[in-house]
Amino acid sequence: MTDAVEPDAVDRITEQWHRELPDLPLESMAIFGRIHRISTKLGERLHRLYAQYGIARNEFDVLSAIRRSGEPFTLSPKEISASLMLSSGGLTGRLDKLEAAGFIERLPDPADRRGLKVRMTEQGREAIEAAARAGVEFHAEKLSVLNAEERRQLDALLRKLHANFEDQPFG
Repeated sequence: MTDAVEPDAVDRITEQWHRELPDLPLESMAIFGRIHRISTKLGERLHRLYAQYGIARNEFDVLSAIRRSGEPFTLSPKEISASLMLSSGGLTGRLDKLEAAGFIERLPDPADRRGLKVRMTEQGREAIEAAARAGVEFHAEKLSVLNAEERRQLDALLRKLHANFEDQPFG
């Protein structure tokens, strides 16, 4: 970034660590500290934004998975769980809330008598599309401090960093 930027909370934290442990290399702490703070603040803002459409943030993920699947906007719970890396127990509560809100309906799976399908209702489609548009607009607004080349570079660098984490199991 070419523009001068004022010191932030992460700078203050790393300055304190540098004072206390001058031999500790702090570049990684600063980078991941900023990623964490951006992610936390983004999550809080998106939570409030999606709530305007009657959707909690974790419910947004479920509706997004179903909407992205295309017509007829129907997936099995197993397909949703796999898409979101969620346990079936973690998904059940979300589906219960979305069904109570009228955003999805659970239907028998015609291919498996014991199975279910989750279908998005028209009300759910309208809500997720409006929330997704508002979310993308918010993202674009926050990224507007970067020019097009800086956004491209940031995306490439984050993709490279993300790939390093994708190759490693959790835990």
